[in-house]
Formats: sequence, C-alpha cells, structure tokens
Amino acid sequence: MLLLGVDVGGTFTDAVLLGDGALVTAKEPTTPADQSLGVMDAVTAVLEKAGREPRDVTVFAHGMTVGTNALLEGRSARTALIVTDGFSDLVALGRQARADLYRLCAAHPAPLVPSELRFGAPERMTPDGPLVTLTPQAADEVARQVASATKGRPPEAVAVVLLHAYRHPEHELELRRALAEALPDAHVSLSHEVVGTFREYERAATTEIDAALSPLVGRYLRRLAQRAAQAGLPEPAIMQSNGGLIDLDAAAGHAAWTVLSGPAGGAEGAAFAAAAEGVERALCFDMGGTSCDVCVVRDGAVEEAGAGEIAGRPIALPTLDVHTVGAGGGSIGWRDAGGALRVGPRSAGAVPGPACYGRGGEEPTVTDANLLLGYLPADSPLAGGVALDLAAAERAVGRLAGELGLEPLACAEGIVRVANAEMTRALRVVTVERGIDPRDHALVAFGGAGPLHAVAIAEELGIDRVIAPRASGVLAALGLVVSPRRRDAQRSVLRTGDSLTAEAVARDVRKLGATARTALGEPDATIAATYELRYRGQAFELAVDGSIEATPEQLRAAFEQAHEERYGYRDGSQEIELVTVRVRAVVDSAAATLPTPTSDAPPTPVRRGAWIGGEQIELVVWRGALGPELEIAGPAVCELPESTLLVPAGWGGVVTASGAVELRRGRP
Repeated sequence: MLLLGVDVGGTFTDAVLLGDGALVTAKEPTTPADQSLGVMDAVTAVLEKAGREPRDVTVFAHGMTVGTNALLEGRSARTALIVTDGFSDLVALGRQARADLYRLCAAHPAPLVPSELRFGAPERMTPDGPLVTLTPQAADEVARQVASATKGRPPEAVAVVLLHAYRHPEHELELRRALAEALPDAHVSLSHEVVGTFREYERAATTEIDAALSPLVGRYLRRLAQRAAQAGLPEPAIMQSNGGLIDLDAAAGHAAWTVLSGPAGGAEGAAFAAAAEGVERALCFDMGGTSCDVCVVRDGAVEEAGAGEIAGRPIALPTLDVHTVGAGGGSIGWRDAGGALRVGPRSAGAVPGPACYGRGGEEPTVTDANLLLGYLPADSPLAGGVALDLAAAERAVGRLAGELGLEPLACAEGIVRVANAEMTRALRVVTVERGIDPRDHALVAFGGAGPLHAVAIAEELGIDRVIAPRASGVLAALGLVVSPRRRDAQRSVLRTGDSLTAEAVARDVRKLGATARTALGEPDATIAATYELRYRGQAFELAVDGSIEATPEQLRAAFEQAHEERYGYRDGSQEIELVTVRVRAVVDSAAATLPTPTSDAPPTPVRRGAWIGGEQIELVVWRGALGPELEIAGPAVCELPESTLLVPAGWGGVVTASGAVELRRGRP
C-alpha cells in the first residue's frame, strides 16, 4: 500500500510518500493563485524521487488552506441568510463581549452576509415543537424573495438558520426544498446539518461561514480532483479541523468542517511522532513560513475543543485545539511608531518570499536573520531547491538596522528574539493559561523553521527535552497519511434530573453513532463519545470523553474531575446537566509505524562560523539524513532534509531508532 499526503503551507507545499518500507519526502513552492498547481508539483517531485508512478498510489490525503485564507482575506461567495422572522441581525449582534477589552474602537468582523441579503421566514419553533408552522407556500415565497433580491445576480449560496432546528429540523428541510426550485445552482447550508447544537449565534455564524466558503472550496477541490484524475491519482481525501479525513464531496459541501485543515495535519503528525518516541505529554510547535501553530498532546492524542475561532469568527464544531500566531520564517521585521523592533504578523509569504530567496523580496524576515547569523547555509540550497542569497539578506536586515540604530548582526539577533518571544507566548496560552505545567512536557518541534528555534523556546519555558522528528520539515504531510478517516455527529440534548438516565444517554449515542457511520460509509467503524456537561445554572460546559455506555454516575465523576482541574473546585451538591453529545466514527489509517531509517556511514561534519548572544562561535554542521545512534553536541547545526535544527552549547542528543533527533539540556 502506497500512501500519499500533500499539505499546502503559506510558503511551501509538502509531499510525503509512505509505503513498501520507505518514506520519501519533497517540497515545492506554494502557488497562491491556484494552490492545486503547487500540489501537483509536489506530487510529481515526490513520485520522481521515489521512482514510482501515480497509478501506484493507494490513498491520496490532502490538507489545505483555501478556506482559511479566504476568511483571513475577506473573500467569500455571495451569500444570503434565512432566519426565523425577527432574527435577521442575529450574526451582526453576536455576543456582548468586546473584540478587545481595552480598545473601545475595536470591532468584531462584519457579518459575511450584508443586511439586504438577510431574510425572515414566517415560522417559530420551540424546543418542544412548532409554535408557528412554516407552510410550503410560505417557504416558496421566501425562496422567491431570495432569488429576486438582486436582479441578474442571485446569491451563490444560502445559509438557513432557524430557531431550535438542532432539535426540530423540519422547517429547514422545507426551505431547502423551496430553494432547490428557486435557486437550483446555489449551495444551501442548513444549520442542523452543519452544526447540530444550540446557541443560536454560534450556530448561525458557523452556518454562514459554511455557506460563504463552500462554493470557493468546492471549486478548488473539484479542480484538484480533475488534475489528480488526469495524472492517474486517486481522488483526494480531505483533512478536517478535527484531525480526521473525509471524502472530497463532503468537504466541498461543508467548507466549515475544513477551515483548520492545514494545522490539523501538523498536530496529528506531531502526536504520531511523539508516540513513536514513547512521549505521552508533549507540546507541539509547528513553525512554517507564514505562521506558527501550537497544541498539546496528552496520553498520545491531540487535545480537542468543542468549538474554535478563526479570523475573529466562532466555529461551533469539534476542532483540534490548535493556537496560531503570525510568526514564521517569512514574518517581516519592522520598526513601530515608538521605535521598537517588531516581527510579524505580516509575512513575505511564498511570493515574493524572504529577501534571501532572490524572488524580489526586499523586507527583512526571520529567515533572512537566521541566514545572516550563520544558522542557515549560504553555500547549499534549502529544501525545494531554494538557493539563499546572503548579500540580499544583509541589505534587507541592514536597512532595518539603520532605522533602529543597530548593527546588522544585533538587529538580526533582535528579529530572532522577538519572533521567539511571540511563539513562546503562544505556547503559554495553551499551557500556563490553562493550568498545564510545560516543564513536564517534551517540545516536539517541526515545520521548516521549527527546529531552528526550538531550544531557545524550550529554555524560556523551562523544558529540558526537545524532539525534532524524522521528516520534521514535512510533518504536516506525514500527519495526513497517518490520520484516520472520521465523521462526527453532534446534538444538544439538554438532559438533567429524571431525563438524564443511562438508557437515554445510550439512545443518544446509538442514534448519533448510526448517523456518523452512515456518513462515513463504514457500518462497522469504531465509535467514541464525548459529553459536554455543566452544573445546572452554569453558562458553559466542559467536555469529557467517556464510554459509549456511560452512566450518569460515570459522567458526573469525569465532569467533576475536569471541573476541579480547570477551576480548582467541585460541588457534589449541585445537579449536573448533559448539554451536548458528540460521537465520532473512525477508521484508522493503514500507516501504523514508520519504516526504520537506513544506517549509512556517519556523515562527516563541517564547521561554520555563527553568532549567538552577540559572540562569534564555531558551529559543527551535520548535513543530510542522520543515522540512528549518531551523537550530537552543541554548539551545532543539523541541516536535515527539509528543516534545520540548532543545538546551542549546553544541549546535546542522539538520533533515535525512528530517525528523530532527541536533545536534552545538559547532555554531554
């Protein structure tokens, strides 16, 4: 079985080919105008490197950033919104929380649907059933209003969000029928299918995103599928935000499920790499060209959240709990109005890229600073065949240094330190701010630039163990081929008191499990359940994993333990409420382990001058694939096939049996 994974990043598109006892990797520049072109370039490169043909590929898994980029850039399809009459400003009103606590002028993102494309349906559903029934004639009239709202330019998509549709979807289904007749070419997103839980604002905002992005994502995926078919490849499976793969048609029809597709692949790859090293608790640090993604692995799995946020918009769907900041190799250094050195979030991206890439970039980036300091090679190309121009980096950093009144090397070190501080802050968000002590975790660093900054960040957090996995520069692509196929089903059930019984919980799980298995097309898929509970009267819930046959007593025990860990107390006298049940159907990947790396003759290190802490030092430079049991002592640099690992003085390590480089503080 030959497994192909391709992940699109902001600067590079990574490809991994796993099977027949070999792991082959490749990098190609991302093509922002049409990401599918870069995907096919990466596929061609990895197949040529492996000496294989497209017809040999069994599974093609893909992680993308099309939906994410569209939200960040404010691009979307022309979308209409149908809500219960009287609730047309639901998304615009949102919650009372301010966008920024101390900036009164800061505002939340504007709704994706303008006011002239919001329509009310004459219906009213309560939690117990219809109060005002939506007749077929009324549904037809609403659909006609939507179709004729803008003459000659009908909406490409329609989001339908009715009150309590998560429990009673009949009226949403009636509107879909009417819209299919009035707007046969429009995409329609129904809130009970996209989200399926209560809280009308979050459900509406998520469904709006799903409708607005699905035409864009669908066009991209169909274009990619066509190119893959022409090349003789299987149809791509698409990574979801929850860390599982779904079929292409499902991803094209529900873009909201894939808005964190790219970071999810990296998180799954990091969990796989941590498990290969026997690490149960890890902090995952993925630094690419544009951004840095961080998450926590506990007991071998990435922590999940019942909801997320992107570009200031809520996503009321299960997601891997990944936190992202705008700090990557392409992040641009600049002087702010107060004269301070800042880095990011603006990035040079793939085009033109850092100044040292020689593609027209003139602004100083983190990559330019690392090259100037001697951490990156000026005499050999990076992965993807990118030759580095030291003189261009010197000019770019030199201009910023002149603005700041610094020497160029001091400015380069400042750029690196500021970027490290931003990434350290991101790791503190997912650890210290949530009651997790980072010091008893290993730091798993990956992405093209992650291992270069890992040890400095580990020292700041008090971490003594750093792991740079094998294929760390393309670990997100590897995460795609080791990820399971998965479909989720969730519903708000709001059970408490006499309605919270073992039989009722089992009935909810069976129903949702059947829905998830059917959507996955696997009647025998493994199912697992997550329960969101709260003390009655609380506003928000805590999610706990539990047996698919969990009893109320077991749910209470798990919830109170989680409540005590999060808030420092439990209250045994309070009644608990089961708010939402989430069930996932999973079919594991065929890739269980990585092949053992071949052990060639140990590479002969060379030496290179570099600057650390304002002093010139001599680095030992290891290049290429490193065989198991090779010992490395700092100060050194390991120029791995797709990334670079910096080992400062006081740190040392060894190449493990899986091909990872494991560093420890104080190791001789």
